[in-house]
Amino acid sequence: MGERRLSCAQAHAAEVRAVSRRACVRPLSVAPMMDRTDRHFRYLLRGITVHTLLYTEMVTARAVLHGDRERLIGFQPDERPLALQLAGDDPSALAQAARIAEERGYDEVNLNVGCPSTRVSTANFGACLMARPDDVAKLVAAMREAVRLPVTVKHRIGIDALDRYQDMERFVTMVATAGADAFAVHARKAWLSGLSPRQNREVPPLRHADVYRLKRALPALTIELNGGVNDLDDAARHLERVDGVMIGRAVYDDPMLLAGADGRFHAGTPGGRPAVSRRAVVERMLPYIEASLERGASLHALTRHLLALFRGVPGGKRWRRHLSEGAIRPGAGPELVAEALTLVDAEALERSAPRAA
Repeated sequence: MGERRLSCAQAHAAEVRAVSRRACVRPLSVAPMMDRTDRHFRYLLRGITVHTLLYTEMVTARAVLHGDRERLIGFQPDERPLALQLAGDDPSALAQAARIAEERGYDEVNLNVGCPSTRVSTANFGACLMARPDDVAKLVAAMREAVRLPVTVKHRIGIDALDRYQDMERFVTMVATAGADAFAVHARKAWLSGLSPRQNREVPPLRHADVYRLKRALPALTIELNGGVNDLDDAARHLERVDGVMIGRAVYDDPMLLAGADGRFHAGTPGGRPAVSRRAVVERMLPYIEASLERGASLHALTRHLLALFRGVPGGKRWRRHLSEGAIRPGAGPELVAEALTLVDAEALERSAPRAA
């Protein structure tokens, strides 16, 4: 009985928030990934799944306030449901950025308390904030006061020596009282020095059991699990223990992994998308590519997200080579992608399942 728990009043308040936000709780999401989940990749994924929650790349609150907003946080309406992941340590700046997100039509704002990079830690945000849960609570409270959107937190299971389960539960309990609607828990601790961001995604061992334990200890809270989820079967197993599952690099390595996600996790929900073929996904991208090029995007910025669509299937190497070599040619456009389709095995074009393991 040594576990710290919400008081009755706190638990009731959390339950009220959970009920009021229930429509926003989604069983499956794609994790925010730097240099990955930009608007072009999100549009690609929307051709595969309608209901899966998507996230932007991490954007600092100050960049939202003072930078090129259309470039940083612009999106197509049919990318929704969509969450903006913010980073920062200034309550006022985060509140203003959250308000801008709400005005622009985002469905959720998420606070990054999980990025372990030295550059981010030096700026006093990301995973280093796990050592100061009272400060994170102030950040969440400011965002919660500013918007009616769900305000969520993505964090690690721990950092450095502050990695006991009890440390994580204390962090979540304190932040929950400030009004956080959900917690996405990366089930690996982070080392703030000595490991690169990539190593921090691979070297520390996964501790899924601690995320399950957190949900059991704080049942009124919405708890999502992130880390080491490789396919929809993995997601389904975790969903027996937690409220939501977030998949990251596995989706970028094989976007078709999400084919069938709507039917599996949103059966009966209006507007879902049955499993689609790779050909249909690519053909949906062609007018988008043309429109994006007219707005000044580079072809490479678009086609780089398409490379993995045919990985592991006949003709996939020819597909990747044609796009990689052709995207840098002056004047190349969507016809390059259409040409690449002719190099892929005809049966593979109609296939919707992810590549074989």
